[in-house]
Amino acid sequence: MSDEMLTELRARIQAADSEGAVETVRRLLDEGADPKVVLETGMAAAMMELGEQWKCGDVYLPEVVAAAEVFKACTDLVEPILIERGGKRAGHLVVMATVKGDLHDLGKNMVGAMLRSSGFQVHDLGRDVPTDDVVGAVRDLKPALVGLSALLTTTVEQQQVVIESLADAGLRDEVRIMVGGAPVTEEWADKIGADGFAASAPEAVDMALKLAGEPQ
Repeated sequence: MSDEMLTELRARIQAADSEGAVETVRRLLDEGADPKVVLETGMAAAMMELGEQWKCGDVYLPEVVAAAEVFKACTDLVEPILIERGGKRAGHLVVMATVKGDLHDLGKNMVGAMLRSSGFQVHDLGRDVPTDDVVGAVRDLKPALVGLSALLTTTVEQQQVVIESLADAGLRDEVRIMVGGAPVTEEWADKIGADGFAASAPEAVDMALKLAGEPQ
């Protein structure tokens, strides 16, 4: 696997070139590239760089959204291979959600893809998820972990609302909770009683492995 092809993949994703990006992923896989490297060093790295450019005002949100659609198309090729090779981490189901009022799901989707590549089972509730839906999913699915994403300063407090609602329902002690998103800090995670915080998708996988008691 050449660094040039990974560079090409990142460039095509950031340019929202779906056909070119998918073709590059196919070439990488056909040439025996490690799909985990393709996902992390190629696809996820492209989106994280684009996210940083967006925060700095160098690109606009529609460009990020378009690139995210390309990322999803590439994920459809890589993810089945990773799941087949990695198997499942028995019992380690992760429920993920972007909290109520927040329509951003790029970071959540990246984390979900990378968690699946590491063998976790992921149940994604989507974006703008009501607190009651998260509580219901924990009650019904009995996941090992819950991941709560918030990308806006106006919605980050919903993470605390979810944690308090799980406590009110008598479910807080039955699940480990991770939080993340642009305005989220380790101090905030500690304040609201979360079990873990991650500033990036790779860190989220490491935190999930730690909380699940798996070797990293």
